[in-house]
Amino acid sequence: MIKIGLFYGSDEGATRYCAGLIKDQFPEGQIDVHDIADADPADFGEYEFMILGIPTWDFGELQSDWEEFWEKLEGIDFSGKICALFGLGDQRGYGDYYLDAMGMLNDVIEGNGAIVIGNWPIDSYDFEASKALMDNGTHFVGLGLDEDQQEELTNERIEKWTAQIKEEMGLG
Repeated sequence: MIKIGLFYGSDEGATRYCAGLIKDQFPEGQIDVHDIADADPADFGEYEFMILGIPTWDFGELQSDWEEFWEKLEGIDFSGKICALFGLGDQRGYGDYYLDAMGMLNDVIEGNGAIVIGNWPIDSYDFEASKALMDNGTHFVGLGLDEDQQEELTNERIEKWTAQIKEEMGLG
């Protein structure tokens, strides 16, 4: 069985919760979950496939553990690694910065050679601006979740997205 590394950062628990929901969509033992607060750059080298989860804080800022890890992240070689991203944000309260941290994470790992999969349509969202938008303007670079305004859609979005990335990883 192919092992997948799931790395996330969470201050109040929402991203941790969503990481658990994502893990549950895969066979038992396939996903190794890593809190970025306890991660080492070498951990990323153990996986060909990764899922990275990051919330956006306040006005487009990084979550504290990701922020502390950021300089190390910039030094990691992601060449040939297949990565899927999920981000959390509040599209009403911080609609000008919705999922910005996911966009910043995408820029770093893609710049370091990652193949990013799992882009997600923006159809059911209502926000003003986002660094997580792809150039086409119709998709995010990864799954967007909003536990503040649309928590009732989280499970369905995760189920559809994980089916999509399994297919893109050749696991479906």
